[in-house]
Amino acid sequence: MDIEKLKKQLDDFANERDWNQFHTPKNLSMALCVEASELVEIFQWLTPEQSNDIMSSKHGEHVGEEIADIMIYLVRMCDKLNLDLDSIVQEKIIKNAIKHEK
Repeated sequence: MDIEKLKKQLDDFANERDWNQFHTPKNLSMALCVEASELVEIFQWLTPEQSNDIMSSKHGEHVGEEIADIMIYLVRMCDKLNLDLDSIVQEKIIKNAIKHEK
């Protein structure tokens, strides 16, 4: 996935609709939480087995859509905060490896 291309595509989409006025870090973080909650709702009452098999159920497409929404808001937020998503993820993986050494 080309994050820079995705950032541009999302920025163009927001600009065409005059949404940048609403795409503040506060609002984007709230929207991100809402989308994550919508993903949680799909799994809320499933058994572990049902959750493992979700993609072959009638809910599989919905799961993908909610994950896409989460990614969209995450990328928008990184763009607005001038964060390099690849770099911060790599740094966090290293920190987690140190924190959780065997």
